[in-house]
Amino acid sequence: MKYIQVQFNGQTAVQNEMIIAMLADMGFNGFEEGNHVLKAFIEETKFDNGRVEALAIINDLPYTVSLIEQQNWNALWERSFKPVVIGAFAAVRAEFHEPVKNVLHEIIITPKMSFGTGHHATTHMMIEQMSSLDFTNKVVLDFGTGTGVLAILAQKMGAGSVDAIDNDEWSIDNARENIANNNASHVTLQMAETIALNRKYDIILANINLNVILQNMPVIAKLCKPGALILLSGFLISDEAAIKDALHANKIGFRSLVQQKDWICVKGGQL
Repeated sequence: MKYIQVQFNGQTAVQNEMIIAMLADMGFNGFEEGNHVLKAFIEETKFDNGRVEALAIINDLPYTVSLIEQQNWNALWERSFKPVVIGAFAAVRAEFHEPVKNVLHEIIITPKMSFGTGHHATTHMMIEQMSSLDFTNKVVLDFGTGTGVLAILAQKMGAGSVDAIDNDEWSIDNARENIANNNASHVTLQMAETIALNRKYDIILANINLNVILQNMPVIAKLCKPGALILLSGFLISDEAAIKDALHANKIGFRSLVQQKDWICVKGGQL
């Protein structure tokens, strides 16, 4: 599988946050931020240069497009990937890092193209918010699992079973490897575009993007057991009203909101 790399130059950190959100809606699933530089990655077959060009024109940003081979990604990540430590609760590291001491849960993630290493604000907030939930013997759904990091953490926190779903082949391959490396035997991985309606969940995790979450909110609501909790992220503070409206329309109560940079994470609950 080949990937397209789009590099934007000259933007601010605030612009990066907005551009990442827009690119995620287009199907980009890997990002690397630098000083006034943003690199975004998407499968070659999903790349639409017209949409990227329109985004660049609106934001008055120069950009370049290049084709990269799948096998080049590991070396790139190994040069830049650093462990992520979230207080005393959890750490996310690669196999080539030294073990992180004095944390309750340590997760080993092989750094590949899949989104979700804990570095991005949305994943970081999801992990933080999970720390306050009781996963003991719970039935959990991780919708848009990416690397599988949230599904793996859910099992480490005592979940009875976890269904992890993603529609990207690269993500599924990466998540499968990470699940095995973390001995997460209670996690069931599935490649799918939509969520099946044959099971009810105690906790639903969805760290994707605004459009996918809004489109699937009616299904998410139907999957909730009585008293179910929902954690949602992958969208900006400017999307708060849209998320709250979708929760209300589907009879899911709004519980709380946390913010990191321009990104937010919302907790909801079955009414």
